[in-house]
Amino acid sequence: MSLDLFDLTGKVALVTGSSRGLGNVIAQGLGRAGATVVLNGNHPERLDNAVQALNDAGIRTYGANFDVTDANQVNAQIARIEAEVGPVDVLFNNAGIQIRKSLENYDDADWQRLLNVNLTGAYLVSKAVVQRMIERRAGKIVNICSIQSELGRPSIAPYAATKGGLKMLTKGMATEWGKYNIQVNGLGPGYFVTEMTQPLVDDEQFDSWLRSRTPANRWGDPEELIGAAVFLASRASSYVNGHILYVDGGMLACV
Repeated sequence: MSLDLFDLTGKVALVTGSSRGLGNVIAQGLGRAGATVVLNGNHPERLDNAVQALNDAGIRTYGANFDVTDANQVNAQIARIEAEVGPVDVLFNNAGIQIRKSLENYDDADWQRLLNVNLTGAYLVSKAVVQRMIERRAGKIVNICSIQSELGRPSIAPYAATKGGLKMLTKGMATEWGKYNIQVNGLGPGYFVTEMTQPLVDDEQFDSWLRSRTPANRWGDPEELIGAAVFLASRASSYVNGHILYVDGGMLACV
């Protein structure tokens, strides 16, 4: 059956930054498609609670407490996951932060922090995971980009810079590793209701602008990312490489 192409049974999927937010929803979706899921975070109690919740929901789930910006932690934890859980077949680089402030008043330390988490973190984790994928001649890497990989907006220029960089890192990874039967793609969410975006949801002026700017005339529900995530993680996308799949309610389609 064609639906078998989307089956992730027997696969191990690591999702960084997945103790809450979109990463957690994506991890749940991969688990529902049959994958064994490894959640990542660097707040132990929150991570433990997230792992327990998914296990209670019938999804085989493990936790990996590490900072994606620390190469030593990354390498040690990837080795542990491969030894104790199984080969990482699917990696979602989801860990990310947002710090909103006008560019002329931006703190240099915050700029560096955004770069480290949003861009360097994806580089470090991918580099650790791909070594074993190359040996196995198979793998899926999905970088969580953003509509801000394409569009700018006041107060988030550094965030947009990291997401634009992640878009091009995705394409570079695809060209480097495609010959090993590794597909590297990006998933670009538009505006979804999350803990990170709640201040914008509550801002009546911004909410009105967002609805008028989006053909769907609404915010996205995080569950609406699952179909695209499963597609990019599965055999259904075996000849899709270096592509950024935007899930944005049509925002990028209009001016």
